[in-house]
Amino acid sequence: MMSYRTIIGLEVHVQLLTRTKLFCGCATTFGLPPNSATCAVCCGLPGTLPVMNRTAFQLALKAAVALNCTIATFTKWDRKNYYYPDLPKNYQISQYDLPFSSEGWLEIETPAGARKIGIIRAHLEEDAGKMLHDERAGKNDSLVDLNRTGTPLLEIVSHPDMETAEEAKAYLEELRLLLREIGVSDCEMQEGSLRCDANINLHVPQPDGSFVATPIIEVKNLNTFRGVERSLKYESERQAAELQRNLDAGVWHVDATRTSKFRDYRVSPITQRKSDGALGPVSKATAGWDERTGRTEIQRRKEEASDYCYFPEPDLVPVTVDADTLERVRAELGELPAAQKTRLQSQYGLPVYDAGVLSRQGRAFVAYFEAVVKQCGDAKEACNWTMNDLLSTLNDRKLDIKESSLSPENLGELISEIQATGLNKQRAREVYAVMLDGLTAKQAIDKLGFKVVADEGQLLELVRKAIAANPKAVADFKKGKVKAADAIKGFVMRETKGMAKTEMVQQLVMRELAKE
Repeated sequence: MMSYRTIIGLEVHVQLLTRTKLFCGCATTFGLPPNSATCAVCCGLPGTLPVMNRTAFQLALKAAVALNCTIATFTKWDRKNYYYPDLPKNYQISQYDLPFSSEGWLEIETPAGARKIGIIRAHLEEDAGKMLHDERAGKNDSLVDLNRTGTPLLEIVSHPDMETAEEAKAYLEELRLLLREIGVSDCEMQEGSLRCDANINLHVPQPDGSFVATPIIEVKNLNTFRGVERSLKYESERQAAELQRNLDAGVWHVDATRTSKFRDYRVSPITQRKSDGALGPVSKATAGWDERTGRTEIQRRKEEASDYCYFPEPDLVPVTVDADTLERVRAELGELPAAQKTRLQSQYGLPVYDAGVLSRQGRAFVAYFEAVVKQCGDAKEACNWTMNDLLSTLNDRKLDIKESSLSPENLGELISEIQATGLNKQRAREVYAVMLDGLTAKQAIDKLGFKVVADEGQLLELVRKAIAANPKAVADFKKGKVKAADAIKGFVMRETKGMAKTEMVQQLVMRELAKE
């Protein structure tokens, strides 16, 4: 297989958290009966006029500021014309040449460290409806549900800055976290409020240092993180195989006379022989992703902007944004996930991974963690218990942190009890499990009848008894097998039913073995 660079850009469509649609008063509630949330305006009946949803624009503006975009002081609306059964007006109100925001960025974590993914634009537009296809044997029906028609969408278009399917997934996850944290969207992919189209092609290195670019394929309507990652991995391999096959067969040719600059290198396009015998570019195309088969399927030629015949929307006035509005929006954002992650590292000394896990759970989870630290004074232990045990419990029970039966004060008390008494991890987890019923650490310990053995004389007697009962372990330890001491420690823990103070047992065992 040839070597290549994968070039990926994402177009993400986010449904905004409004009660009503972008230009009418119809509800945006998910799951309503088909075609029950429609009216003359969102269906585009003659004589109707759109009225701008102020909340939708404010939410879109908030997202654009959080994405570090440059905000235009003046923006207009445009009609994007195309014909499809789920678009009753035969055009979509969107933005073309004057989007309200552009040139932002979002930082993601990669194996090579943090990296900024550029954002070309973020603009507001209305959604189309939904097609339902019945492909059962003997049937070939397609139904249209227009409930989603006119729902406010924020389209966020990235630069082609991602080079792996994993980076694309990380970008999408980071974007989802950011938008949920600032209250712009619930980003529920299973409900269609976060959808993604991925543009992907390959740059194949040539002996002279230049690259050959395969035609761009747009993989449409990806609605799971796993689907984004799997489809892009498959599509990159498919394009590489297609390029090799068509070059070998003489179907495709490298047009070295029409190179262009990409980043810091030159790229040549692919051409093919047309019906008139002349060489012409290979068309871009759209593809669908089949989760069941794990394959992309080419669907049609990709449209260009000219195909949509954009023209200014005559029924909506332009929108202006002043400096005071921008300052107010920035003040309302609060601490964003990237800044929060950095603060957790600097303020609490957490590793990058730990800080990332905490920040990805959202502000409420981070606030819980900080309350635990305040109670027990040990940030690393607080992180371990919240990141591992508590998060696992919440996931198993399908609960939000705000629904947890274990208060941060009680979890902090458990950590303090472990530090004070030497309660080992196994017993501490048993205490934790009982505390989930609303008990404090002391109440749970009393209920379980746990009493930590921390008397040095008593433990020393047990250690000596363990050494006498395990001559092979002693002999192995003398030969340099340090792990052999675990048999001695295990004997003591069994004798005390797991209630011996772990650190004290460790010290006594090593001290007594050194005498042998």
